[in-house]
Amino acid sequence: MDLDRFEGLFPAAITPMDGGGRLDERALERVLEFNLQAGVQGFWLAGGTGESVLLDDEENMRVATLAAACTSGRAASIMHVGTPTTRRSVRLAEHAARAGADAICCVPPFFYSRSEDEIVEHYRAVGAAAGLPLFLYNLPGMTGVEITVDLARRIRDEVPQLAGLKHSSGNQPLVHDFAEMGLRCFIGNSMSMLPAMTIGAVGCVDGPPLIEPAVWLAVRDAYRQGDLPNAEAAQRRGRELVHAVFALGGDRYLASIKAVMTHRLGVDCGDPRPPGRPLTDEERRRVVETAESMGLGRVRL
Repeated sequence: MDLDRFEGLFPAAITPMDGGGRLDERALERVLEFNLQAGVQGFWLAGGTGESVLLDDEENMRVATLAAACTSGRAASIMHVGTPTTRRSVRLAEHAARAGADAICCVPPFFYSRSEDEIVEHYRAVGAAAGLPLFLYNLPGMTGVEITVDLARRIRDEVPQLAGLKHSSGNQPLVHDFAEMGLRCFIGNSMSMLPAMTIGAVGCVDGPPLIEPAVWLAVRDAYRQGDLPNAEAAQRRGRELVHAVFALGGDRYLASIKAVMTHRLGVDCGDPRPPGRPLTDEERRRVVETAESMGLGRVRL
């Protein structure tokens, strides 16, 4: 597997919805195009920011197809195929390969408690189905499953497609251990991109960079050039953006990021899918005003 292209900034894409709560394909294409023009290295599609678990399988498949067409020859697409069942995940993985995705990613099977043997077998089946580079998605706060170093090592030894992971656990020092194992580790918290890169992360996968990718691209580029002061300055700017724009809190994150993208691109990205709540008019006004105050105005594509 040629894994060199899996590094840098991979924004976690939203899944825009139209007024009827359906996938808005035009808005998704605009979101991707904005980030492509900024120079991102790739996208993480239909993950947590993309509301994967709230989409039906056909919608996830459509996201895979659209994203592969938009990114072809321009950036890498990593399509999330994680579901609670191996059968569904295999079906999504097969489709992602047919659609032209460059890689797949997958949370561990969730809801029911699973043994390590079951988790490894799940990944073996999913990896074989796609035949693409496979990235684990370590998101224990949502899945209830922590991908430990020992479990990652076992998956690496038994699943030949394994290429790396997105590490969204609070245990950031594990980045070093995963890197030492030969895995390409993306940090899942954009506020920690720079420190994570200093201990072996190849880049960042997160939702906030979607709204202003240039900031996090500056972190990556300055660090690669050995310019630590400018890398630190860009990382501070990123932290300020996250703290300010997403000040409404965790349960308003999806609504806030969609509101900012709606404002910036001039195309309605909709609301979170229920049971997610839309922003009130006052909340939306606050989010947009904050974005404007941070320099996140309208853009032209």
